[in-house]
Amino acid sequence: MNLTKSLHGTLIALGTAGVASAQIVPTVVVASDIAVSTTWGPPNIYELNGEIHVLDGATLTILPGTVIASDTAVTFPTVNPNGVASLSADRGAMLIANGTQTLPIVFTSKADGNTPAGGLSTNLTGSYRQTAGSEWGGLTLHGEGYICENQVVANTAAPSSSNYSSMEGLLRPGLRDYGGGPVVTAFASGFTSDGEGDNDDSGSLSYVSIRYNGYVAGASVELNGLGLGGVGRNTELHHIESINSIDDGFEIWGGTCNLSYIVVWSCGDDSFDVDQGWRGKAQHGLIVQGYNAGVSSQGSGIGDNSFEMDGAELCHWQPVTTAVISNFTVVGAPDGNNPVSGTNGGDHATAWRDNARVQFHNCLFMDTGDNVINNDLTDGENGNAVGYGCNGTLSWANTWLTGFATTSTVNPFGGAPELTPAQAYTAQTSGNLIEFRDVLFYNNVRPNAYAEANARGVLSPFSGNNANNLVASTLPIASITRAATATTLGAIVMKPVLTLDPRPVTTDARLSTEWAVAGSGLDGSRYRGGFGEGNLWTTGWSGMAKYGVLAGDIANVDLGHCKAGIAGCPQQVTTGTWAAGAPMNITIKNMDPLFSAGFLVAGFFEFNFPIFDGTLVPTPDILINLSGVGGEAQLNWINPPGGSGTTLYTQALVLDLIATENISFSNAQSHLQP
Repeated sequence: MNLTKSLHGTLIALGTAGVASAQIVPTVVVASDIAVSTTWGPPNIYELNGEIHVLDGATLTILPGTVIASDTAVTFPTVNPNGVASLSADRGAMLIANGTQTLPIVFTSKADGNTPAGGLSTNLTGSYRQTAGSEWGGLTLHGEGYICENQVVANTAAPSSSNYSSMEGLLRPGLRDYGGGPVVTAFASGFTSDGEGDNDDSGSLSYVSIRYNGYVAGASVELNGLGLGGVGRNTELHHIESINSIDDGFEIWGGTCNLSYIVVWSCGDDSFDVDQGWRGKAQHGLIVQGYNAGVSSQGSGIGDNSFEMDGAELCHWQPVTTAVISNFTVVGAPDGNNPVSGTNGGDHATAWRDNARVQFHNCLFMDTGDNVINNDLTDGENGNAVGYGCNGTLSWANTWLTGFATTSTVNPFGGAPELTPAQAYTAQTSGNLIEFRDVLFYNNVRPNAYAEANARGVLSPFSGNNANNLVASTLPIASITRAATATTLGAIVMKPVLTLDPRPVTTDARLSTEWAVAGSGLDGSRYRGGFGEGNLWTTGWSGMAKYGVLAGDIANVDLGHCKAGIAGCPQQVTTGTWAAGAPMNITIKNMDPLFSAGFLVAGFFEFNFPIFDGTLVPTPDILINLSGVGGEAQLNWINPPGGSGTTLYTQALVLDLIATENISFSNAQSHLQP
């Protein structure tokens, strides 16, 4: 964690709380690039007019509660010769956009009268617009991490700090470039890298909602919800939402960035798309497929694949995508008339191309329109014709059987002054290059939905490194409703999700918070899907929660920040409304069973203090002893009067045999008392 970034965001939030505007009426038009460090914040509302770049050496800081409501002219050059409204942090620039759980930063268009300025619950008057999209361009970050791109003539098949690519959908040469490595390099565009490479820091995005955007100029020329080119591991990316992007929700090209707590709702192409050798991690996510303004075809306004994974831009070049994805809830889009025999809906849950290597842990895949696993072989771009097994690389079948530490000997990382293979591929730390562990499947009913999964042993009790996967026979989440009548969009027939409560059903022990193997989730979370028992991390900042489509519980909001111990991440589960006189219960699960002890920290402010190799979220105003048995402890009480309107923060610190300083941390929660 970058403490400077986090502390800056927290202090600003305290200074701007309560600032909001009743309507989105832009007050500041941004029509030129940002060359010097600049701050945007309430009560101003910002309109991007054309393609705006934060230039090398500059930092743009966006304060909590800020709305960026952009120009809606998406046709160029006749309407705007400077391109569509978009914001790009160039290589060497920084974007620091840290909202808060109650004061998110909202990127949308000025046509979006349904979006409350600042996204505040106190002035929520809007509603979700299912068929809105492509009202402005998008948000992109450009970093200096390794990428694999063979379209640039000067690039090499083996990784090099001089290899680069250009961000699709943007117009301006040089400014749209990304890529590099750990060697200080002068590029033809005039940019000189600083040698950060995979450790690139392009800034920080948190509690950011990106709405009704995207631009499609042609094949492979699109702007997405959030585009990340060559972005490195020191860039902070969490609590980010993409609603109704006309193209992909999130698209990543190379680099090593990590993401957590992300939402993709009704994007027009792939929900989570990776390419050009991404070597990062993603954890805690929600994907809901659907459609928006583009109704011409699947992939152009109508959801395609939930995860689309390309390994390398040319199949035998390096780096190749090698990643871990954990704790995602994925709701597909089956044919709206006949989910079993109909062929017109969303596409695959996971589509694989060009030697991609990805591990899926602790995920939930439901309502898939086609197959849960599909070998697409190749994307066919830039000379790719074979996919897995091309030019001496591993075959599709053998990639599933090969340990994570085995890297390709075809065009490898060569060591100094570049990286060694072990330095370049750090996301996977155990298991096989492709594997599914502790994954739940439900209601994927097409005839061949599990054909490839069965061929790879995913649903065997144990096959290779696939283990503990399950096909559920009953709905594993709290609730989902779809439109009663199907919508026909060209040849596609869909029933969009109207309401969703993605919290897990825990009456079946196999679906509960404690079921999955300890440590299978990236942070030690032991539940399947994106949400723990009784907890919603989307409340307060997500547009879909504010629109009332996604369930919310302001009394018990999951803030994350668990730190695993011997039994994985201790899980705090709170039941009750926090109303005066209401019965309350806090249960701490997944404690070290040898001790089953610790203490609950409760405070009236969000602290986020690093201690014991974890993060203490509440101020330590109240300490309550926890004592239980069998790895679980409970607190029960009647909530007293006098707390109305105040927010309490809670988190358990648990005695643990193997954790640093013998202390593990539960997830933290915030509780607004009515």
